[in-house]
Amino acid sequence: MKGRKLQLPHECRGLAPHQGDLYVTSGKALFKYDLTGTLVEKMHRDTSSIVTVWRCALSLSGDRIYVTNKSQHKLLTLARDWTVISTFTDSELQGPWGVHVTPAGQVLVCYQSSKTVIQVDREGKKKIATLATEKDGLKSPWTVFYNWKSGNVIVGHYSEHILVFKCK
Repeated sequence: MKGRKLQLPHECRGLAPHQGDLYVTSGKALFKYDLTGTLVEKMHRDTSSIVTVWRCALSLSGDRIYVTNKSQHKLLTLARDWTVISTFTDSELQGPWGVHVTPAGQVLVCYQSSKTVIQVDREGKKKIATLATEKDGLKSPWTVFYNWKSGNVIVGHYSEHILVFKCK
């Protein structure tokens, strides 16, 4: 059932709900809205001509905001005051798209160009593990989600398929 429609004055590339607010990425900026659609804050903006603010996810406490920058192949970790805490890059990983924080605080990132899903540390500074690659069937991963009830990592692709991986 349709509840309400929010009309935003910019594109919506990604969104993450957190404690009654919506964090919305536009490709160029990160915004914080309340659930009525009222802008609370414009938090992070990039003035370059490339798409740098693609998708976002928040830690459970909201003290960290993870933002994928697909054009420059980065994962940014922002503090609550929107300052950049860290920047993660890996020369083997290109095109970060989706990002998800599990209930245990694990940060999962899917790399569309590299056909890879990884886990990074809470600080967003280093890779902890590679969860799946092209060898596992990844073709063009766009989004990643961890289902804590089933223990599955779910990866959505650009094409019409979704892959489900059981975590060990």
